[in-house]
Amino acid sequence: MTAKLTRKGRATKERIVSVAADLIYEHGVAGTSIEDVRAAAGVSGSQMTHYFQDKRSLVADVVDHQARVVIEFESSPQVGGLDSFEALRDWAAINVQRQIDRQCEGGCRLGSLAGELGDADLLARARLAVGFAEWERKLREGLQSMSDRGDLRPEADPEKLAMALLAALQGGMLLTRTQRDAAPLAAALDAMLTYVESFATDPATVGRRGQDG
Repeated sequence: MTAKLTRKGRATKERIVSVAADLIYEHGVAGTSIEDVRAAAGVSGSQMTHYFQDKRSLVADVVDHQARVVIEFESSPQVGGLDSFEALRDWAAINVQRQIDRQCEGGCRLGSLAGELGDADLLARARLAVGFAEWERKLREGLQSMSDRGDLRPEADPEKLAMALLAALQGGMLLTRTQRDAAPLAAALDAMLTYVESFATDPATVGRRGQDG
C-alpha cells in the first residue's frame, strides 16, 4: 500500500505511526486503542481505515518505526562507532543515563514491544526479529572492526559478543524498568563489557571511562 501513496499520504501515515508509537510506549499495546491513536493524530476514522487494515497492521508498522528509532540512535554521532573499548563504555553510560533521565520508566522502545507481542502476534514477532537483528548487526560491526585492527584476541567472536551485549542491555532494561532503578542495567552492561575487555590484545588499551565516570 505504501508504494501507492502520494507524498502527502505517506507523510500522514508516518505521522499516525509516530503518534501510535509514542502512545503504545507510554500505555502499552493493550492500553492503546485505534480511537486513541485517531484522536491524538487528529485524523478521521476513514483515514485510519485507509492506511491500516486493523490494529494489528498498525502495531506491525509501530514495531518497524521503533526499530528505526533505535537504529538511528545507535548510528548517531552521540553513540559513535562502537568500535573501541572506550566507545563501548561510553555507549553503556549513555544507555544508563537515558534510563535515569526517564526515571526508569518505559524501558526499551523495542524490547517493551517484544515483551507484549512476542508470543501473541506472529507478524509483530517477525518484525521484532528483524529489528533486533539489525541492532545486533550494529554492535557486531563495531566489534568486528576491533577484531580486524587486532584490538581483540583471535578467539574473540564478534557475533557472540554482540548477541551477549544486546541480551545484557535488554535484560538490564527489563529489571531497571521493573525496579525503577538503573542499577541492574549498569551492572549487566558493566559485567558484559568486562568480559569483552578480557579479550583485549593489550590490556593497557582498555579504558574504563563511561560506566565508572
